[in-house]
Amino acid sequence: MTPIDDTPTGRNEAGDSPDENGLERIVSRNPSRLGVGRAGPRPRTETMLTFQADHGRARDAVLTTVSDAFVEDLDLVKVRTLVEDKDQYLARPDLGAEIPEETVEYLHTQCQQHPDVQVIITDGLSSTAIEANIPDLLPALIDELDERGLSVGTPVFVEFGRVDVMDAIGEELDAECCVNLIGERPGLRTAESLSAYMVYGPKRGAPTAKKSVISNIHAGGLPPVEAGAKIADMLAAMVEQEASGLDLSEGDREFQKG
Repeated sequence: MTPIDDTPTGRNEAGDSPDENGLERIVSRNPSRLGVGRAGPRPRTETMLTFQADHGRARDAVLTTVSDAFVEDLDLVKVRTLVEDKDQYLARPDLGAEIPEETVEYLHTQCQQHPDVQVIITDGLSSTAIEANIPDLLPALIDELDERGLSVGTPVFVEFGRVDVMDAIGEELDAECCVNLIGERPGLRTAESLSAYMVYGPKRGAPTAKKSVISNIHAGGLPPVEAGAKIADMLAAMVEQEASGLDLSEGDREFQKG
């Protein structure tokens, strides 16, 4: 029997030479916690401190609120959902999708009716995302929509809101389309990520499949100003095709037509 030669050859099982700088290159291009090492059985001190700091920022993003000064500076109409406080918001997502009767009446007196696009800004699960992105995103989006000939309703800020609150507000204001710029659940990479959910012909109870979305909007992902143009493009397509979500996608893909 021929003995097995297990002497290191400098090659992997595929016969390729090892990439000595491979891990360093991956770490430099990826925000995840890769190659952080350890001190015995425990994480290194620097790794643990970074983790705790990122976790603290994530908690702050969820538990803090968007300031009244911020809302006033952007001249937003502020409303609240059926939620009473932050604890209830986290425990009852359904209440964050509907608005009380007094809010309905307030919207009718303060907001433009029948716009092509109703813009809604919702704190969601990250007030940090709102304050970090909306000052650049909102004016860029309005300018892009104006260039495409789409009328924009009175921008509304919703406290304690969920994605589907745009169905209720869009329906009440009789908007052709609605976009909800909402703070997303923060992670340990960033607490500033925002998403734009869009729907054509907003109606209460519209399924998620009828909604389109552009996500990962923040300085380290899709920059806010660039996101404004992308959102406007999608809204223009929704108006043109009178569809959103999966209906819009199917209209763009000939092979899906039956």
